[in-house]
Amino acid sequence: MIYDIRHVTSYAYEFPVSSATLSLRVTPRSDIGQRCLDHTLIIEPPPKTVRVEQDFFGNDVTMAIIETGLMSLKIEARARVDIARPKVAATGTSPDWKQVAQAALDEVGLGADAPAHFIFASPRIALSPQVTAYAAQSFPAGRAIAEGARDLAKRIRTEFAYSPLVTDVSTPLDEAFAQRRGVCQDFAHIMIAGLRGLGLPAAYVSGYIRTIPPPGKPRLEGADATHAWVSVWCGAAIGWLGVDPTNAIDAGNDHIVLALGRDFSDVSPIYGVFVGSGTQELEVGVDVIPVAAAG
Repeated sequence: MIYDIRHVTSYAYEFPVSSATLSLRVTPRSDIGQRCLDHTLIIEPPPKTVRVEQDFFGNDVTMAIIETGLMSLKIEARARVDIARPKVAATGTSPDWKQVAQAALDEVGLGADAPAHFIFASPRIALSPQVTAYAAQSFPAGRAIAEGARDLAKRIRTEFAYSPLVTDVSTPLDEAFAQRRGVCQDFAHIMIAGLRGLGLPAAYVSGYIRTIPPPGKPRLEGADATHAWVSVWCGAAIGWLGVDPTNAIDAGNDHIVLALGRDFSDVSPIYGVFVGSGTQELEVGVDVIPVAAAG
């Protein structure tokens, strides 16, 4: 499937901001099952300097410096992406999860996708005995890794309430876990913490998901969403499997990957340092529009 994506982020400031330095991860990845065919980034007011580089995990990072005073900032990213994800592991066909945990320890590679980078605690994901014990219920002896990961995602979808106003990007993982409420970022962090606590490599994925309106209802502009899910290492033969705990589904052709890392701190779509004071108002709109089936 080919999609056109429009992601607009707008800030309005209480008092003038004298300068801003931006780090943007809003360019879709070209990776297994996904190709970024075109990408345009428009920043208003225009930055003085712009450069694009790749971080360690292979994510495109646009660095922009604005030196003019501003009362508002608009960042608009447009992209065309071709999605054709390979068939995922069928239930029961992936290795035993304990074999995968051992294989992760035996892996000697240190490339960007090596399991070693995704098996330990990271800045936003502390390992927790409570979260590990919760995840362990999905991984009895002999269970296949993909089957266990899907079961854990299903339990999170069933037992946690999606509540946008309860947490924010700074809410600790343990707090979101204790209250059994949060958003996709919280659910991804919780699932990753549980998997890593069992010795299973798991990465954080940021991106978009296409939403489909109810039957008979029009599609609303800006109604799609930024999203987060989990990529689980299933051993060298299968590789990485995307699992979405917010929706209890595998990451499929409605999931568009922006960036991948250890946790949200590695993949934040928009991060900035602003010189100024006062409050700010933020608005975000996302459109994921199907263009055509992939050829």
